[in-house]
Amino acid sequence: MKLKFLTLLFLVASSYSSYAQNEEKAINALLDDWHKAAADANFVAYFEKMADQSIFIGTDAGEVWNKTQFMAYAKPYFNAGKAWSFIALKRNIYFNEQHTIAWFDELLDTQMKLCRGSGVLEKINGKWLIKHYVLSMTIPNENAKEVINTKSKLEDQLLNELKENKKAGN
Repeated sequence: MKLKFLTLLFLVASSYSSYAQNEEKAINALLDDWHKAAADANFVAYFEKMADQSIFIGTDAGEVWNKTQFMAYAKPYFNAGKAWSFIALKRNIYFNEQHTIAWFDELLDTQMKLCRGSGVLEKINGKWLIKHYVLSMTIPNENAKEVINTKSKLEDQLLNELKENKKAGN
């Protein structure tokens, strides 16, 4: 009896491990295909991988778009045949217990050099879709002061506006 239980437990654990590996492969393929669609300037293939209610956050403080807004922003780049090229060099994927939500982080080779992407995916009607994506430029610690000095000139006004809006309750 004990041996049957251990065998059953092993089979269940193996099956679950295989399922998790397949889910991870599916997400890796989705994200790699998503980045490739941008590199190929394939508008439809790129945006069909994002959920209808998704958010894309770019590197600039003002770049927070829902899918419709992001499509409008990106359309001229895709139409010109020159969107962007991101190649994942390293990616970590994590799941909730039900494997219906996944979140990830990735290091990317881009025209901006090394960047970090992070996001959330949801399995909707049996299909993984991107719900939230954040693109960040990496800054080596030894260059942080230099970057802060450069940003300060451009962002001080925005910081003041955001602080005032917060005080006003907006």
